[in-house]
Order: sequence, then structure tokens, then C-alpha cells
Amino acid sequence: MARPRIVIVGAGFAGFTAARTLARLSRGGAEIVVVNPTDHFLYLPLLPEVAAGILEPRRVTVSLQAALPGVRQILGDVDGFDLDGRTISYRDPEGGTASIGYHRLVIAAGSVNKLLPVPGVTMYAHGFRGIPEALYLRDHITRQIELAATATSEDEQRARCTFVVAGAGYTGTEVVAQGVLFTDALTAERPELRDKVRWILLDTAGRVLPSLDERLAVASDEVLRSRGVEVLLRTSVKEATERGVHLSTGDFVPTRSLIWCVGVRPDPVVESLGLPLEKGRVVVDEFLNVPGHPDVYAIGDVAAVPDLTRPGEYTGMTAQHATRQGTAVAKNIAASYGQGRRRPYKHYDLGFVVDLGGLDAAANPLGVPLTGLPAKVVTRGYHLLSMPGNRVRVAADWLLDAVLPRQGVQLGVVRGSSIPLESTSASS
Repeated sequence: MARPRIVIVGAGFAGFTAARTLARLSRGGAEIVVVNPTDHFLYLPLLPEVAAGILEPRRVTVSLQAALPGVRQILGDVDGFDLDGRTISYRDPEGGTASIGYHRLVIAAGSVNKLLPVPGVTMYAHGFRGIPEALYLRDHITRQIELAATATSEDEQRARCTFVVAGAGYTGTEVVAQGVLFTDALTAERPELRDKVRWILLDTAGRVLPSLDERLAVASDEVLRSRGVEVLLRTSVKEATERGVHLSTGDFVPTRSLIWCVGVRPDPVVESLGLPLEKGRVVVDEFLNVPGHPDVYAIGDVAAVPDLTRPGEYTGMTAQHATRQGTAVAKNIAASYGQGRRRPYKHYDLGFVVDLGGLDAAANPLGVPLTGLPAKVVTRGYHLLSMPGNRVRVAADWLLDAVLPRQGVQLGVVRGSSIPLESTSASS
């Protein structure tokens, strides 16, 4: 290799930021390679708006080729690591295999759906971690309402109009909030179905958004309940069947729609590394370095990064941490080549935003709790600033959604069998 080669596995928040920062710092002095299954960066926080028909799918994807000039892109799924030989192996989209060597390696493979040993979930639940899942869910919700309109019995109508979301975290809460408004739009011309639509949000925790500020949780809970959402706390799915779900309370909910948003786990590809893991995450030091391997780094959801603001704990699996770790690892790699000095990763929470659809949101920028329209302005402003592209297109879709009715039609581009829950993933 004529010049240093830095290989980054994954192009989610962590990998994308690392690649962009390294490209700026190296100024062509290093070969930067990104290995990723898709040719785009996916802005995950806006995925519920794709499922609800507000945003077109390309709005939340940013071309790696366009956004990372000077960075070499390889389409493929990494399936093996040789840390002693400094190579990784990968499988391209058509099944071909290859390997590539590196001087520095950044593992940012992201996360996949967290599956629990619940009978029937992998067969009957819908995951929510990528564009295919969002498009399928949009079609599925539309189809259920359309089939309910022609159902021959009231029981079938109610079952098709019932949507159960498991997991009241960030994703599940936004999916429910957007989903209610979407079904309201779908039933606007079907008055016979309006009182039959039912959305249920359940979680084993004692409140929605259990990992966020309690004030955000209370505000979000009030919005959901005001829209008729049934919030079932300290409740879980015991079994999923073709006709409905059995709950831990002993109740059976007839439904054709179980949406699985119970959280994520690190991509299992890191299990093949043979490195120390902490709950499936690669253990790294405060400099994001893998101990014993000075040329290997791990960031994002696959990395157990010490939280220097909370001794003894690890940083959370959030986009904020992933983005900032991407910047930090790039600077530390540059430092390993004599450019600057390496610094420990230390992060202070800037707050969170939760978009609840319509004019509702909850946010706590810099610890200041906001709800309603002010929170909505902050939320959308935050997303526009955080997106590395497509800002004008996203803003245009938001404007059109505010003044025009949504198009409730099925596209039929993704089949459920092509997105099994156990394999859905997204890089971080």
C-alpha cells in the first residue's frame, strides 16, 4: 500500500462522520475506504415519517458518493476479521467474496433489532430499522384499512384496524404518534371505520420513553393518550399469532399488525472478532481504541465506550454519541500519524427531541423542557441541521404535507418475506 489505508466498516452515524472527518483531515494523504451494504447514509430519526407517508424514502438517504468525495466506497457486508493479518473479508450484493487490507480499522457496524424469546415474533412481527421496513409498513397499514373497508364481519374489521407497537422507546413512540395521524388520513373518506381504529403502545417499563427525561415522557404520554392511543405499561407480548397477540396481562388482542420496536443490539458480526465484549459491544478505551490492537478502533452501537461523565458506565447507543465518536476517532487516528494529539472521548448530553406528528413534539435542548409548537420548531430545526444532505427536499415535503392531503396508496415494492425480522439492521 503506497499510502496509509484506513478502512471503516459501516456508514451509519458513526462511520459516516468518521469518514467525512478523516477525508477533511487527511486532504488526500490517506486512502479512506468505507465498506457498507448500501450506497447511502440513512438518517434513521425521520424513518417514522417515511412509514407515515410524510417523506419520500430518498429524502432520508444521502449518497455516500456525493457526500464523501475522495472516499472509496465498497458495497458489501463484512463477514470476517483477521486482526493479526490486518485484513477484513466481505460479501458483495451478488454473493461474491473479497478481502481488503488496512493500516487502521474503524469498526462501526451499527445495530440490529433486539429479539426476545417470544413465540411467533419472528414470523408475525414487523421490524423497523431501515427503508424496506418503513416502506413495507406504510403499505401494510394502508392495506389493512382498505381490507377492513370490505371485510364481511365487524370482528375482522376491528382486527385489521388494530395496530400494536411493542416498545415505548424513541422509535416506538414516534411510530405510534405518526401512525395515528396516518390512519386518521386513511379513514377520512371511510367514516364507517373511524371508531374502529385502535393503536396500542406497550412496554415493560413504567413509562413511555424510559431512557429520556421524565418531563419529555409525561408530555409525550399526554399527546398519545389525547389521540386515543392505549398506553399499556409494565406489559409485554407473550406470544404472536396470525390472528393476534397474547399479552402478559392475559389479554388477547385480535390484530394483523405487530410492530416490533423493543430496542436494538450490537451487530452480531463483532462476535467473530474474538475480542472482549460487554453486552455484545466491543470493549474500547477512552480513546476509542481496542486494547491490545493499537490499529483497531470501534465506535457507535458496537462499541462499549467508557462514559467519562459517569464513571463505571458506558455511553448509550444513540445517534448523538455515534456522531461525536465518529469525529473523535477521526482526530485520534490523525493523531496516530502525527497530526495533533489524541484525546479521550467525553460527551455531555445536549438533550433529545421527539417528533409526535402534527404540531406536537417534545424536546429539552440544553436541558430546557419544551412541548407543543416551540418543541416542534426545535425538533425540525435540529433534524435539518443534523442531516448531511437533502435539507431543502425534506423541508419541501414537510410544507406539502401541511397543505395537501396524504396519498394513501400501496406501492407494493417490498414484500414481507423479503424483510424477516431477525435480519433487519442499520449501521450507527
